[in-house]
Amino acid sequence: MKYFVTAIGTDSGKTLASAILVEALDADYWKPIQAGRPTDSNTVKGLVSSEKVIHPEQYFLKSPMSPHAAAKIDGVDIHIDQLSLPNTNQPLIIEGAGGLMVPINDNEMVADMIPHFRAEIVLVSNIYLGSINHSLLSLEFIKSRGYPLKGIIFNGPENLETQRIIENYAGVKCILHIKNEKKITKEIVNEYAKELKANWNELAG
Repeated sequence: MKYFVTAIGTDSGKTLASAILVEALDADYWKPIQAGRPTDSNTVKGLVSSEKVIHPEQYFLKSPMSPHAAAKIDGVDIHIDQLSLPNTNQPLIIEGAGGLMVPINDNEMVADMIPHFRAEIVLVSNIYLGSINHSLLSLEFIKSRGYPLKGIIFNGPENLETQRIIENYAGVKCILHIKNEKKITKEIVNEYAKELKANWNELAG
C-alpha cells in the first residue's frame, strides 16, 4: 500500500507524521521533491529504526521555497508523469511538499501526485486559530477530486470541538493526535507509532 502524507499548510508536521507512519507500518519513506536543506529524508532517517529504508529524492532543489519556484531557479522542469515510485515490497509513505495546492509547475499541483501514485491520503491538521477553515477547505478539495482519505492526524494542543467538527466533515476518524513536544526523539516517535498502529488496526478491523 502507498500512503500520501499531506497537510493543511506548510510546517504542519508532515515529516514527523511520516516518521511515525514509517515506524508504525514498517514502511519505507520517500520524498519525491525536496526543496532546500535540511532534507526531510534525513530528518526521518534520524527518527526511525535503523533498518527502515529511506529512498532518495527524485528531485533535490537548492532553494527552500515552493517547488515550482525552486525548480525555476535551478533550471529544472518537473512534471508529475516523470515521477517514478521506488521499488519496494514494503508499504510506502510518500511525503508531499506543503499543502495540496502547492504548485509543482505552471499547470500541476502537489495534489496531482496522488492519483499518479494511486495512493491513499493521510491528512495532517495542526491545531491553531483558523485551522478549521483550512482543514475543511483541504477536505472539500479531496472530496471534489474523489481522492481516497485514509485518516487524519492532528498535531498540537488538544481542542476537542475543533477535532470533532473536522472529523465529522471528513467522514473519517483521527488516527493519531501528536501533542506539543519539547523535543522529538526516536523514543517519542516509537511511542506514537505504537499508538498509531493500534488505532490503524482498529480502523482496519
